[in-house]
Amino acid sequence: MKSIFLKVAMIQVANIWVYPLITLVCDRYCNLRATLAHDKKCIFVIMKQWIPNLITLLNLLSGCVAAIYAFNNEIVWAGIFVGLGIFFDFFDGLAARLLKVSSALGGELDSMADLITSGLVPGIVMYQLISASLGVDFLENPTAFAVAGERYLISYSWVPLIGFFITAASGLRLARFNLDTRQTDSFIGLPTPANAIFIISLAIILQHTTLDWVYMVLDNPYVLIGITLLSGVLLNAELPLFALKFKNFGFKGNEVRWIFLLLSVLLIFSLQLYAIPSIIILYVIMSLFTNKKKLS
Repeated sequence: MKSIFLKVAMIQVANIWVYPLITLVCDRYCNLRATLAHDKKCIFVIMKQWIPNLITLLNLLSGCVAAIYAFNNEIVWAGIFVGLGIFFDFFDGLAARLLKVSSALGGELDSMADLITSGLVPGIVMYQLISASLGVDFLENPTAFAVAGERYLISYSWVPLIGFFITAASGLRLARFNLDTRQTDSFIGLPTPANAIFIISLAIILQHTTLDWVYMVLDNPYVLIGITLLSGVLLNAELPLFALKFKNFGFKGNEVRWIFLLLSVLLIFSLQLYAIPSIIILYVIMSLFTNKKKLS
């Protein structure tokens, strides 16, 4: 009799306390697993969204290092880090497209990074070039600057600052690019990376050329100021320029791009150091001929 009573009591305890407790623990465990799975998914999504932005920040940091070298007149190293920044600039967009995580933040961050790498640094380089052509620095005594500038009839100590017109024009170019919906498959105006490569390559050529006439041309402050002004105009001109974006790698539909790449390789082998600015000039000329109908 006692055993029967004990069994009944145990069943009652199990029904009232044990089974609900087990059910509660199982429910909590399942909910916890679902929550952890959701959190892992969220963390993965957040990490995936930030991969392109981290690449963009590498572009910005490369530009900062390049600016330090440019201010110390170490143009080759400045060019190397600008090239590295442009490399990151290309791959942040590629990563965003592959991961399908394009965002407004990424677009704004990309422009800010480009302003440093492809806007500030070429401005510093041009400032250094104009200063060197006059033989003095902006921070020199104005009297010393007047004496140094007698050769070119330039006696104003602020003249080297004209080089930063490139930086200002680049900032305007990037701001317009963010608002211009036409520049998805092509460009309107010279892209800032191309302009940066052009300016820095001229400085490297000036430091390493063995041709006297090239040195005389690039060491002339009037020529440098003219290049600066032309650079600012090309950056913001309503000139349609093709982009090196391949939707497929076939020749049909990409004729201009493949011809440009082939000619660029030929220029590199034939002109070597002088090929880089020549390639940028070729890019502008081919774009003008390709899009002459849009300009007319």
